[in-house]
Amino acid sequence: VDGPEKAGLSWEQSYLPSFNLGGIFPPLATPFSPTQEVDYAQLEGNLRRYASIPFRGLVVLGSNGEYPYLASHERVEVVSCVRRALPRDRLLLAGSGCESTQATIELTVSMAEAGADVALVVTPCYYRGAMTTAALIHHYTEVGDASPIPVVLYSVPANTGLDLPMEAVITLAQHPNIIGIKDSGGDITRMGLMVHKTRQEDFQVLAGSASFLLASYAVGASGGVCALANVLGDPLCQLDHLCRKGQWQEARDLQHRLIEPNMAVTRRFGIPGLKKAMEWFGYYGGPCRAPLAPLSPAQVEELRSTFSANGWL
Repeated sequence: VDGPEKAGLSWEQSYLPSFNLGGIFPPLATPFSPTQEVDYAQLEGNLRRYASIPFRGLVVLGSNGEYPYLASHERVEVVSCVRRALPRDRLLLAGSGCESTQATIELTVSMAEAGADVALVVTPCYYRGAMTTAALIHHYTEVGDASPIPVVLYSVPANTGLDLPMEAVITLAQHPNIIGIKDSGGDITRMGLMVHKTRQEDFQVLAGSASFLLASYAVGASGGVCALANVLGDPLCQLDHLCRKGQWQEARDLQHRLIEPNMAVTRRFGIPGLKKAMEWFGYYGGPCRAPLAPLSPAQVEELRSTFSANGWL
């Protein structure tokens, strides 16, 4: 067994070097060719464009990366491709969550070998009724113990139907290899309480959406993993900068202009909407992998109108 138990240390006595998660991370969309293959050339092209934006790092194979539709070997190869193109001073967070603890550990190790800096581990959810607080603590503890890289918890109840319980978060924050959580639920009270209850630990809270980024920073979040950053990366980095400088009026004005576009590429039109919007801003969006369907012409027009009405097109 690796981890603190092997060294005879408790969680409180052992620790890994801190990772600064402060800043904006786009959860990259995975490009596919018209024949549904991962298009690595287009991925590299998008990465070249993102290199000029002051992101803290990138997330691969989160929800917006269509990870449930990729085979394990594809997920590892995407990590390898992004790592080759990404400067070492930018963090690479890789979604390694699977339904079983064993599969999650195996994929996490493979992604670490491929160059991931941090593993982003979504809550297992297929047997949702059995995912008690104790079961989730056990799952994440096993992953944290075995992972050669730090772990960030990932709670996305809109997709999993499961909110990682506060008790589990507080307990897991004590683990030396679990360094934070990406919380996409949008409950600012919960996020603030998480920050407060884990303040004695080396643990950071990341907002999971651009719609509530400013509010998350106000209650102590460290950064944001925001789908909209695939499209409007510079404005989101500017919002991050304004919040850190305490320029709250300017930050509020910018936040207001981001809410409707963000809702459009997440809750309203999802990944097909995100990929369509990427094309308007010079990135490759392309098709989603089936069974996700493209937008209808009417939906495309509604999406474009949303961006135009907020001054982005």
